[in-house]
Amino acid sequence: MKPKQILKIAVDIAMTVLFIILMAYHVTGNKLHEWLGATLFLLFILHHILNLKWYGGIFKGKYTASRVLMTAINFLLFASMAGMMISGVLLSREVFGFLNLRAGMFGRRLHMVSTAWGFCFMAAHLGLHLGMAVRAAKKIPVQGKWTVILARGIAVILSCYGVYAFCSRQIMERMFLLMEYAFFDYEEPAVLFFADYISILIFFAALSYYLAKLLRKKRHRKGIPICPEKTDENRKGV
Repeated sequence: MKPKQILKIAVDIAMTVLFIILMAYHVTGNKLHEWLGATLFLLFILHHILNLKWYGGIFKGKYTASRVLMTAINFLLFASMAGMMISGVLLSREVFGFLNLRAGMFGRRLHMVSTAWGFCFMAAHLGLHLGMAVRAAKKIPVQGKWTVILARGIAVILSCYGVYAFCSRQIMERMFLLMEYAFFDYEEPAVLFFADYISILIFFAALSYYLAKLLRKKRHRKGIPICPEKTDENRKGV
């Protein structure tokens, strides 16, 4: 694996971990939350610098259903992250406190909405690139039929719990601004909070992975050949 590819993977993993931690404002406290958010912002910029070629190919090639899905999720994630970063600066009392900005309710609402959408789009974005990990796992010699069944079973169970966690954590209410504030249970063990959000991430990742897979299979049934090296999933994706 080339050094640049290793760096891309490392940045993606770091961003994912940071995003999950940032959802736990009541665990980190405001100061750490802001510094971790600023770090995520820098990694976000680096991520796009490392994937500039993807933007150069936007207007090239044919847009299949799976490519449309990937492109839409990428741009919606970008918009959500931009909203999250802008509102984060507006609300900042530590990292950007010297700007002395007054965001008011607009900043809080924008931050809550963009964070909720951003988390779900981030998970869906990961799911679109899950195929690479699946193909790599298939090359492991010890893998057998029951290993695959067990892995899929665990994914299904965690995804089902992710749906429950999505509802109980009121993520949809935040996404559509059906509530004014995001409430946290400060007495709740952090491990339970993170378990819920990891399950939500798994649910949306699995949903986008299988949706993209379904679209590619549908394309294949129509008689359009699919080469493993040239699938939409492997295009210079962000």
